[in-house]
Amino acid sequence: MKSKKFYLGLSLFFLGLLGMLSMLTVDFPLPEEMQSILEEQFTPSQIQWLILINPTIIMLIAVIVGTLLYEKVNLSVPILEKMVGLKEDSPQTREILIYGILGGLLTGIVLGLLGLIGRGLVPSEFEQLTANIQLTLAARFLYGGITEEILMRFGLMTLLVWIAAKIFKGTKPMAYWIGITLAALLFALGHFPIVFQSVDHPSSIMLAYVLIGNSLGGLVFGWLYWKKGLESAFLAHIFAHVGMVILEKIFL
Repeated sequence: MKSKKFYLGLSLFFLGLLGMLSMLTVDFPLPEEMQSILEEQFTPSQIQWLILINPTIIMLIAVIVGTLLYEKVNLSVPILEKMVGLKEDSPQTREILIYGILGGLLTGIVLGLLGLIGRGLVPSEFEQLTANIQLTLAARFLYGGITEEILMRFGLMTLLVWIAAKIFKGTKPMAYWIGITLAALLFALGHFPIVFQSVDHPSSIMLAYVLIGNSLGGLVFGWLYWKKGLESAFLAHIFAHVGMVILEKIFL
């Protein structure tokens, strides 16, 4: 059993690493002082690799925490569990696919509409943000859809649910909702430094968009992880980006 859980964790780590590597396709902005210091010692490609060191370490910690705790709070990674031999029952693949794809597309459409409203209210701020951060499709689908879900759902949400279950003495719905909500809020707040770095004096509208938009997605993905398994959250996050890209192509 321990060796099978090790293979599960290893599989998730390599999936997350694939997402990490997709960030090499993105020109990620750094503070000017840091950029100038690094450029004195490293080439631009070396700087990109260096940027990935800390998040890769954090992802490894998330994989370890999630692998140790997810079964204790009745969460699941059904398809991978079947593949590594942890579960004998076949996963509900059809439900995983349907809920993940539809949930993601609906979430992406809502987030895309919120973005269009925000652009109409504070167009200059959105122009600054998009000019500084231009994610490739590979980064959106692989880093966003897989790596972020391993970090925020499998790692952080699992830990928060486990703590809440200890406090409330059991895996009650409240424990899951605490984990889902806190993980979603922390994920949204984690975008604020990038916004402040990219936009001069961001307005309350911009900050509200970042907070609501990222929290809404996190709530959907967290619920799917709870009810349908981590792979459904992967799919939902990927197809949320698909929905947003479609709206961007139509209206922008």
